[in-house]
Amino acid sequence: MIEHHETGHAARHLEPVPPSARNGHADHGTPVPSWHVLPRTIAETGLDISLLLGLLLKAAYLHRTVTLAVLTDTLKLPATVVNEVATVAVRERLLEIAHRGASDLDVRFRLTDAGYTRAAEATARCSYTGAAPVTLDAYLDAVQRHSVSHASVTKADVTAAFHDLVIPLHLLDAIGMALNTCRALMIYGPPGSGKTYLAQRLGVLLPGAVPVPHAITVAGEIIQVFDPLVHRPCDDSETSLARRSLDRRWTLCHRPVVLSGGELTLSMLDLRYDATSGFYQAPPHMKANNGIYIVDDLGRQLVGVAELLNRWIVPLDRNVDMFTLRSGVRFSVPFDVWPVFSTNLEPAELGDDAFLRRLGSKLYVGSLSLDDYREVYQRTAADFGLTSPDAAFDFLVQSLHFSGDTPLLACIPRDLMRLVASSVRYHGHAPQVTEEALLIAWQCYYGLRPSPDTPPPGLAHRWPGGNRAAG
Repeated sequence: MIEHHETGHAARHLEPVPPSARNGHADHGTPVPSWHVLPRTIAETGLDISLLLGLLLKAAYLHRTVTLAVLTDTLKLPATVVNEVATVAVRERLLEIAHRGASDLDVRFRLTDAGYTRAAEATARCSYTGAAPVTLDAYLDAVQRHSVSHASVTKADVTAAFHDLVIPLHLLDAIGMALNTCRALMIYGPPGSGKTYLAQRLGVLLPGAVPVPHAITVAGEIIQVFDPLVHRPCDDSETSLARRSLDRRWTLCHRPVVLSGGELTLSMLDLRYDATSGFYQAPPHMKANNGIYIVDDLGRQLVGVAELLNRWIVPLDRNVDMFTLRSGVRFSVPFDVWPVFSTNLEPAELGDDAFLRRLGSKLYVGSLSLDDYREVYQRTAADFGLTSPDAAFDFLVQSLHFSGDTPLLACIPRDLMRLVASSVRYHGHAPQVTEEALLIAWQCYYGLRPSPDTPPPGLAHRWPGGNRAAG
């Protein structure tokens, strides 16, 4: 029931950094979030020296000789911390100083034979080489402080965020109300009505930047959280103030919008351990913390709907999810997402009353009104650089849609205009939408077989041989 015209972006507001953040406390004496405090020592990272030593050796293992600057950039830790770890490695004869220049940063280290062996063994156990992880406690604190439950929107916010969409006002109001409840949302309706696009665009309603760690560590294991396919770092201009004292193990990002579709299985909702790499990947809903998690095409997954929905009962009730490491260690992580379920099924067809009771809202997205469909059509034609006379639109609606009882779905104009624009380029025609071009695009789009017997309504005088679509 929606259609995109041009991309718009809602304003993002960053949490200011207190002037005394470097000391770890705000002016009024309350603790400053850990991601605003640069660790100056090993102790301040909250990490065990053995974990940091392993990461440093693996980084050096990639180069055999490596500078302090490269180690600092790889581990995302200040030079003071990296130098402290390197000092331990030198003392244990795992590293040796190959060069020392005039400045403290102008230092080059070289792995000893013992260090090379130790680094190779560490890499074989766990190949994670990158930013040092943060502790589970630091991660829990960050998620809690930036909880999606703190977000609220007004009618003006929603109108501004969706100004470029053709969408009924009552649906806009329902979306805003649904977000403010902080409860799960179900969007249902026929295929092609724009449910998935609408769900993905909901992310522009969530204000603020959130810190996302590259990885966290639990019981000595590493779980990678930051995903460049999911997390969008804020521009430097937006975060210049916050970056002054930001622990680089965190990245300030826009609130994430994570989508899982028909490929979703129950195993994907747990920690994924890769025996080859030796570390874990966070599941999609954990990557979506402080943002939106969308389950698209609910009912098309390989796993049964009932099983999938039962998986969400506890997280939806308690806002927490439990995970288990291969060692048997269990730990909990906030389920701090706005869950959005998109489906072609009617809510009653899901057959799970317990799950449906936990949904805050159920919104229907269906076919467009004629006026809205005309607006989508005109915008889409303009997007493709096409002009279209009123007669072409009337032909599309009367002779193609209405004659075959095809609903006015938001996806159809864009798909048809793409075919028409392609035909224009292929034949070298003027960039204009004609009735003939629409008919051919319609037949290609729906896979219809042309029939030479009877011309389509409205084209008899212009199509002597006839070309009626016959399904």
